Amino acid sequence: MKKVLAIVMAMMLMLSAAAMAENVVKIGVFEPASGDSGAGGKQETLGMQYANLETPTVEIGGEEYKVELVYADNGSDQTKAPSAAAQLVSQGVAVALGSYGSGVSKAGSPTFAEAGVPVIGVTCTNPQVTIDNPHYFRICFTDPFQGPVLASYAYNTLGASTVYCLGELGNDYDQGLIKYFSDPFTALGGTPIQESFPTGTSDFTSYLTNAANYGADVLFCPVSIAYATQIMQQAASQGVAFTLLGGDTLDSNVVAEATKGTQVELTVSTFYQEGADPDFDAGFKAWLNEDAEALKNNGGNDVISAVSIMGYDAYYVALEALKAAGSIDPEDVMAALPSVVYDGVSGHIEFDENGDAMRDSAVIKKANTETGDWEFVTTQSVD
Repeated sequence: MKKVLAIVMAMMLMLSAAAMAENVVKIGVFEPASGDSGAGGKQETLGMQYANLETPTVEIGGEEYKVELVYADNGSDQTKAPSAAAQLVSQGVAVALGSYGSGVSKAGSPTFAEAGVPVIGVTCTNPQVTIDNPHYFRICFTDPFQGPVLASYAYNTLGASTVYCLGELGNDYDQGLIKYFSDPFTALGGTPIQESFPTGTSDFTSYLTNAANYGADVLFCPVSIAYATQIMQQAASQGVAFTLLGGDTLDSNVVAEATKGTQVELTVSTFYQEGADPDFDAGFKAWLNEDAEALKNNGGNDVISAVSIMGYDAYYVALEALKAAGSIDPEDVMAALPSVVYDGVSGHIEFDENGDAMRDSAVIKKANTETGDWEFVTTQSVD
C-alpha cells in the first residue's frame, strides 16, 4: 500500500512539475463587461475568445506557448479604467487588447504606458488614443476618417441639408465624432446643429422634438448602446420622420432589434457586415449556438457584430507581434508591433507612424425594421 501511495505521489509531483514548466503567455482583455458599454464590450470579447479557442497556442522564440486570456472589467467608466489596467499589469500580461470605448482607453492608457505594456486598440476610434502614445496601437479606422465618411453619406446619399447632432456631454467618443462629422458636413454645404445631454439621461423626447423643430433631415447620434436603444424606442413613440444615423457603436444587434416593428430608419458606419466571410461566419455562429454563455453575451442571438470580428483580428495581431518579438517581454512585443502586417477577416492591417491601422473604407448598413437584422448598404470612402 505504501508503495502504491508513493507511486501516486510521484506521479502527482511529475504532473505538477509539468504544469509548472508549461510555457504560458498572457494576453490582457481590457474591456467593459458592465456599464453603458457592457453589451458592446462583451461582443468584442467574444471575438477574442473564439480566436483563442481556435488558436490556443503560439510559437515564440522556437518554443510553444499556451495563450491565456486574462480579463479586467473597466466598467465603461473612466474612473475605473486605471485600476482595471493595473490589474492586468499585475498579472503579467505581455500585451493587452481593448477597449470598446475611447474614453476608457484613454483613461487606462497611462497605467499601461508606465508599466511598459503595449495595447492594441480594437474599436476605440478617437485619434487621441494613439497620438503621442507609442505603446498604444489600433486596428480600426479613426474618427477623422469615419466622420467625413458619414458626412458624405448623409449629404450625398441621404440628401440631408440639416443634421441634428446629439451626444453625451463630456463623452470623448460622442463629442469627437460629432466634430469630425460636423466640419466636413458644413464644408459640403450642410447645416449641423449640435446638442448634448447629461450623463444618465433616460428621457430624450425633448431632444427629438428639438430635432423635428429644426427641420432636421437626419439625427446623428453616435452614442452608447444603452442610450441608443432608448432613443430608438422614444423616436418610434414620437413617430419621427427623420433618419437616425450612427457611428460604429450603434452597430449592435441589440440596437437593430430595437427598431423592429417601428418606422425608425437607422443607418450606421461600421467595420464588417455578416456575409463578407461565409466560412468565418459559419464557424462563429456554430460556436455561439453551442455555448449558452457566449450566446447570452451576444445579446441572445447569433447575429454577428462587427466588434466581434475586430476582437478576433486583434487577437491574431497580438499573436503576430509575439512571434515577431520572439519573446513574451512586453518591451520586446511593443518594439515588434509597428512592423506587424496581418490580413484579417476585417481586411488588411498595417500600422502607420501613429500606430493606427491604415484603413480606407467603412461599411454602411441599415436596420431592417421588419426583422430587426442588419442589411448591407454599401462600402463608403471619403468622396
